[in-house]
Amino acid sequence: MTLPTKDEQTELEAAAFRRLVSHLRNRADVQNIDLMNLAGFCRNCLSNWYLDTAREKGLDLTKDESREIIYGMSYEQWKSEHQREATPEQQQAFEKNRPQE
Repeated sequence: MTLPTKDEQTELEAAAFRRLVSHLRNRADVQNIDLMNLAGFCRNCLSNWYLDTAREKGLDLTKDESREIIYGMSYEQWKSEHQREATPEQQQAFEKNRPQE
């Protein structure tokens, strides 16, 4: 087995990230609360991680801009088009499994 070089690894990780973002954009039926309850992260988390990394690199990116990169549209537009009210069961599961920061 030949391990990828550091540059190849970065390219592979970037491609995997782009594929994840594309997948999440195409699965707007999957709500953020479902992602949080099952995986412990959601689209907002991903956009926050993106923003943190951009700021570490000295880029002047806003929270709204990082969300638009992840959602493929403004967060407000995504919410109005795709977000549903969380059920009591979803809210209860979220409170039980809420990440501790």
